[in-house]
This record gives sequence, C-alpha cells and structure tokens, in this order.
Amino acid sequence: MGGVLLDPLTEAQVVARVMAAAERGAGGHIVTPNVDICRAAARDPSLRALIDAAELAVADGMPLVWASRLLGRPLPERVTGADLIWSLTGAAAARGLPVYLIGGPPGVAVAARDTLCERHQGLVVAGVHAPPYGFETDPAALAEVRERLVAARPSLVFVGLGFPRQDRLIAELRADLPGAWFVGCGAAIAFAAGSVRRAPGWMGDHGLEWLYRLISEPKRLARRYLVDDLPFAFRILSGALLRRVFRARVLRRVRRKG
Repeated sequence: MGGVLLDPLTEAQVVARVMAAAERGAGGHIVTPNVDICRAAARDPSLRALIDAAELAVADGMPLVWASRLLGRPLPERVTGADLIWSLTGAAAARGLPVYLIGGPPGVAVAARDTLCERHQGLVVAGVHAPPYGFETDPAALAEVRERLVAARPSLVFVGLGFPRQDRLIAELRADLPGAWFVGCGAAIAFAAGSVRRAPGWMGDHGLEWLYRLISEPKRLARRYLVDDLPFAFRILSGALLRRVFRARVLRRVRRKG
C-alpha cells in the first residue's frame, strides 16, 4: 500500500510469529507503517529500504486496510504499535522473556514499565532508557544506548522515538542482539504510561484516530495531517479504486470474448 509491502497478518498472528521465532533464538524487526510513514517512504528510497528490511511490516492505519480491500487483497486488520506493546509483553510475560523500553521524555518509560508490570504479572522489564533528543548524532550517547541495551540482553525491545528515528536506531542495534525482536512503536510507550491519551477504540476502528490526535495537538499535527497525509491517503484510496474498476472492466471484456 502506498508503495510499501505489508504482511497480511492479524495482531494475534504477529504475536505468534514473534514468540515462535524468539523461542528459536531468532530475532527481527517489526515496523508499523501508517499513511504518514508511507508518504515519507514514497519520497525517500532509503526509508522504503528501511521498511523493506524489516521482518514484519503491518498496517497501522485504516486507509491502508481500506485500500487493500478495494484492491481485492485485503489486510485482515489494523495492527498498531500501541496495541502490540500490550499483546507482546503479555506473551513475553507468559514465557519469561525479558523486555526493554527505549524512548519518551524522562520518567515516561519508567511509568510505562510499571503499568505493563501491573497488567502482566511476572513480566520482566530488563531496563528502560530515555535518551536525550538528538542522541543518535552524538557518538558517546549512542554508545551508551548500545551498552545499556546489550548489558540487559532483552528478548523484546520497544523503541518509541517516531519514524524514521526509531527504525534507523533499530537498524544500528540489531547486530548487537541478533536474537532479540525490535518493535518501532511510535507513541506506544507514552500511551502505556498514560502521559498521552489514546483515541477511543471506536475512533481507531473507523479511521478517525488521526482526528483525535489532531484535536489534542493541533499546532504540532495540523500540517502533517491536513496538508500532507490527507491528500496522500486520498491518492492511495482513489488509486486502489481506479485499479479495481479497471480490473473489473478487463474481466468483463475477457468474459464477453470467451
């Protein structure tokens, strides 16, 4: 969708795949493209390559799900980082797999850790880290992130720095922990901590989570959602609809000739 290859998986199937791989000692990277990420990847081939290199790419955005249905290759559901942080940590707790959280302002990852541990009895959070903004351009700060993560040796790492920063960091760190699964989870750590409110479920199910976030943070998000993302979403949906209509016409002509 939007030039990005997506895996047609449910959230439960993602969790099952990750747990099965983790038990074999095989790691990976999960990326959750939405309209904004697809738009960025369409403009920058390096970002598309970053997504393509991930073991799993699942749609975090109802417009992508709708477009897939129009094309006749339906994605089963929307799968978000904000949901995976709960389901994957629950599965990790059941199997005794340690988890690590990277991202958020100071104190947010700690609050998310406490909330996740309250929800999932037995969950082991091997560490949390809220590196300062711009740390990825500071060799010493980046080295600290790497050293703390490697020392913790988690099986599951949530990196909530926003795309593409989080996924570029994951690409940097994967070789140090080849058996770990990394999840680029955006605002999921802040959602889990309760420092940022998530849209009600019905809004997400109807493709309106962007509207909730726009109302919550209009100055920061107005240009992204209204100027950049909405036209791109329209192009994805209209393009899928046109391809569906064209395919239907071709099939009718073939049937007539047959």
